[in-house]
Amino acid sequence: MNTRIELLAPGGDIDSIKAAIAAGADAIYCGLNRFNARNRAANIFFEDLNGVIHLAHEHGCKVFLTLNIIIVGSEIPALIKLLNQLVNTGIDGVIIQDFGLFYLLSTYFKPLEIHASTQLNTHNEGQIKFLSRLAASRVNLSRELTIDEIKALTLAGHKKKMQTEVFVHGSYCLSFSGICYLSSVHGGNSGNRGRCSQPCRDRYFTTPQGKDFPLNLKDNCAYLDLKELADAGVASLKIEGRIKKCDYVFTVVNSWKKQLNRFYTHNTLSTDTRDFYKVFNRDFSNGYLKGNINKQMFIDNPRDHSIRQFSDIHVSDHENSKNKKRVQEKIEYYADKQDILTRVKQEINKLSIAKKPLIISVSGKRDTPLTLSIKTPDTSFVLSSRINLAKKYKKSTANCLTHSFLLARLSALNDTAYYIEQLAVENLQPDLFISFKELRTIKKKCLSRLTGSKEIMDPVEVPCLTKAPPVKKPPALGVLISSQKDVHLCTGTGAKLFFQLPDCFKNEVSGLISFFSDNPQLTPWFPSILMGENYGAAIKFLEQVKPNRIVTDNTGIAYEAFKRGIPWIAGPYMNMVNSFGLVCLKERFNCHGSFISNEISKYQIKSIVRPENFNLYYRIYHPILLLSSRQCLFHQVTGCGKDKMDGDCIQLCHKLSAITNLKNVPLFIEKTKGNYPCIYNHHNFLNTDIVTDIPATFSRFFIDLRGIKTETTIETDKPGIIRVFEKFLKGNPYAEKELQQMIHPSCNTQYTKGI
Repeated sequence: MNTRIELLAPGGDIDSIKAAIAAGADAIYCGLNRFNARNRAANIFFEDLNGVIHLAHEHGCKVFLTLNIIIVGSEIPALIKLLNQLVNTGIDGVIIQDFGLFYLLSTYFKPLEIHASTQLNTHNEGQIKFLSRLAASRVNLSRELTIDEIKALTLAGHKKKMQTEVFVHGSYCLSFSGICYLSSVHGGNSGNRGRCSQPCRDRYFTTPQGKDFPLNLKDNCAYLDLKELADAGVASLKIEGRIKKCDYVFTVVNSWKKQLNRFYTHNTLSTDTRDFYKVFNRDFSNGYLKGNINKQMFIDNPRDHSIRQFSDIHVSDHENSKNKKRVQEKIEYYADKQDILTRVKQEINKLSIAKKPLIISVSGKRDTPLTLSIKTPDTSFVLSSRINLAKKYKKSTANCLTHSFLLARLSALNDTAYYIEQLAVENLQPDLFISFKELRTIKKKCLSRLTGSKEIMDPVEVPCLTKAPPVKKPPALGVLISSQKDVHLCTGTGAKLFFQLPDCFKNEVSGLISFFSDNPQLTPWFPSILMGENYGAAIKFLEQVKPNRIVTDNTGIAYEAFKRGIPWIAGPYMNMVNSFGLVCLKERFNCHGSFISNEISKYQIKSIVRPENFNLYYRIYHPILLLSSRQCLFHQVTGCGKDKMDGDCIQLCHKLSAITNLKNVPLFIEKTKGNYPCIYNHHNFLNTDIVTDIPATFSRFFIDLRGIKTETTIETDKPGIIRVFEKFLKGNPYAEKELQQMIHPSCNTQYTKGI
């Protein structure tokens, strides 16, 4: 094998970063105290970043910075300021989710390498092509994929000169990443903002299957699957754990490093996973990778399994022969944990991110170049000006080269991993001048050498976006359906029908093509998840139906629509929350319009600048999807006759159930034919305020009449509710009150609170 797979380790704080380096990580991903998807981690400050990069690079380790959250408009100025700083560090890449950030990086900050976050849930070839067009060089694939699916996507990535990265160890998410709103809706802590409070790990009232933690998955471990991942062409193996401690990081990275070395040296694998059980874990599974999505992937306790394995031992039982061995194992376990911690502390104490001293000697005389000799503990180099020193210069462009003046002009060197300890000017002839421009050039060369950057960039001023004129026409009504029986709902109204296509319709594609051919007034709405053959079926649908326009929550379908010249609208689960994201979709993919995320508040929506010739949409009534999963959500709740998911489960299964948290709030579980299992909020979202709060902005408001079961009831039939919503949008003063009375209970907390 020509290229070794990279081992990518988490760095939630300085000690964990040092532990990863000491254990032999090839790369580290870490976050700053802002703009990253692990707010619960300690994270690092920008002032520490250059020291971290320098330390890592000394040990042949790369550093990737996580900026992997969705970013609201008010944060854009601070984000641009940060990017102007990052571009002049030696950072090896940035990991991102937000399309506005993709646009900013690929347009104004091209030296920064872009990695697509797992929050984008990349699981089909079209998404690879979409991200390639946004200048991504690497993509962290969806955690739910099988080895064969990873191999196919890696091949697609290689065709676009894009690497793939796969999570191989640590926590599994129950939901498809990036489209989980459980924490956001129930606690105001958005997973898309790095604030997930992990309600899927919470205790619920005991289910009929006797489970108290029915949504809690075991941890991921692909330790024994290394050969298959290597054969699949994966570039990087990623360990989850930026909120884990340094002993966890060291132990897991060290074990994986040994496994990689054994594989490349002897082409064999160790089967000894005992060390993984000495640090935090919830027991392990590789069910997704193996395509064996079974009920054994769950564990009915979210606490540390490494400690829980001894919970049945009591001090009073020490003399019981049955327990003697277990007692001894427990004693050895705690001794091993202490040994690990002691060893890790010893290793990280050898490493430092402290700034290193610079000794600068400045020399020169009239009619000769200015020379700077720079010495660090690691190296030394000499820089000279391109023009000679002069006795006199125009004061507007130059200044006298005194010690204090040079110290001030070179102060930017203190923002690197170094600090100016000594600045010697004894060999500089007095009363000499040089242009500010030339001195700045020397400083930039010095910064480039010290940071490892190819070229130091001057700060970029991103131009303000041009706001489109207000929308003159009154907003129209859109109605989302998923039953073919509802195809005539909007007959005789001004509302337009949109039809939700299923997640898995490879077996139904012919029938759906005929249905849409017979009903050209329908607009197809593509789901977030379209894997494998279902993605292929979606392409076949596009090619044969040739719709006048589509809505899509899947970027792979967005790419295919763009390539075929089909007008497309970005759906609500693309999480559009800022103006640059809209510009990105319009300029790079000829997008015709976008939904604005229901996660953001009135004030956050108001900050969005709508591009010209671009429509905005918003859902004012809908059941709130909390998460969807590739796993069966009924194993732990009502039970299932099957131990694992098979080919028929998605296509044929139709079940309803519910679980209730300890605050007595139910979550509604629904699995319909052709769709992945979903969890919905107990109350539907209803937001009539936005129509008057933010006028002349939206072209169409949407209502969802798919008939998803929650506690919310509608006191009329579907045609009746459409008529009242239409009256409301036309300004009928009584319609809003009528809607509030008709639809109950409901909520719009996200609109008032935001993210």
